[in-house]
Amino acid sequence: MSTESKSVSSHAMQTCGPIRGNIQPPGSKSITNRALVIAAIAEGKSILRGALASEDTQVMIESLGRLGVRVVEKDNGATLEVAGCGGSIPNAAADLFIGNSGTTVRFLTAMLAACAGQFRLDGVPRMRERPIADLIATLNQLGGDVRSELNTGCPPVVMTAKGLRGGTAPIRGDVSSQFLSALLMATPYAREAVNLVVQGVLVSQPYVHMTLGLMRDFGVNVPAGDLTQFNIPGGQRYRGREYNVEPDASAASYFWGAAAVTGGDVLVRGLTRDALQGDVGFVDCLTKMGCEVRDQPDGIRVVGKPLRGVEVDMNAISDTAQTLGVVALFAKGPTTIRGIAHVRHKETDRIGDLARELRKFGATVDEYDDGLRITPPAIYESLPGVSIATYNDHRMAMSFALAGLRLPGVVINDPGCTAKTYPNFFGDLQRLIDAS
Repeated sequence: MSTESKSVSSHAMQTCGPIRGNIQPPGSKSITNRALVIAAIAEGKSILRGALASEDTQVMIESLGRLGVRVVEKDNGATLEVAGCGGSIPNAAADLFIGNSGTTVRFLTAMLAACAGQFRLDGVPRMRERPIADLIATLNQLGGDVRSELNTGCPPVVMTAKGLRGGTAPIRGDVSSQFLSALLMATPYAREAVNLVVQGVLVSQPYVHMTLGLMRDFGVNVPAGDLTQFNIPGGQRYRGREYNVEPDASAASYFWGAAAVTGGDVLVRGLTRDALQGDVGFVDCLTKMGCEVRDQPDGIRVVGKPLRGVEVDMNAISDTAQTLGVVALFAKGPTTIRGIAHVRHKETDRIGDLARELRKFGATVDEYDDGLRITPPAIYESLPGVSIATYNDHRMAMSFALAGLRLPGVVINDPGCTAKTYPNFFGDLQRLIDAS
């Protein structure tokens, strides 16, 4: 795995003219980690092509290795060969370090509860603040024996796994869609059918559709539903296969955003409206702000135009809210983002910390429980250099890099935090700038 920029403490951005060109981001983290979990418990070998090589996926691969599931990395991590264990974990006792990877801790907690053995999952200090109680409660109602070791409702997670019995259980939908995705991927291995009842409004719904699509691709029957209730037949098994991972749509948002803020023209290759990832919908926000969006057979092109403020509900595409927040700095009039209350529980508080950093540019930011309203400053001429705190959040670093394309003196602190999902981000952005 590359760790470009990780060894330096800050990255000084250089302003540029309109960015013009094309790029294909690395593979989707969300798809890669879902595919790894499914392939790990499948029967037979899987080959995942176009996979993401990053800290989050490496944490998943290393955890699977400690469980005795062999994953061979080729092509600098872009090709992964996974020897499925058929639902029988080879190492029935393991202590797993999952860093700050929410997908890893939630997906593995559910997967292991559906298998057999003694397991413990822990991570960095921030991970011990990230909620998992609702997932634990649902797994226990389905016959699991899982608990929060410190009784905080957060990791470390410990369990004595004996498989899942099945039955009916509720799961909250308003904290993280990863809870539901974790359950959906694991419950086909329950002894009996599972009926999951979603309580509250399900956030980030496209990620659930992504999960269901992957499950079907690997041979599991998931009857169609309305995202409020899921009936999963028990006693099923995934089948190993070759699978192509899409480029990461959340990562693509930074390049589409770069076209928007510089008045450029950027084609992101490998992603179309048919993508599994809902974050391709970010371009619809840019359309509302005045950009021209062109759908092409090989990707989606954004042409930057004068930007105007908008009001948008980003619940379904919340991983791109920080990108839009920075784009809003360069719009005429205020931009209001709502529906993202759940992002306060991500790598950092992605509402409060986003607001704090945007204010460094002179923006007026009104913070709400579920979002924020960004009013750009009238002028930037006297703006001094701005040092951006990233809070060990990869998306803070990549989003605020866009501001540095337009405004002089922007410095991104801890640029290496992008290694979590996109180790080569700053290099790829620079290559796109140089080619313009």
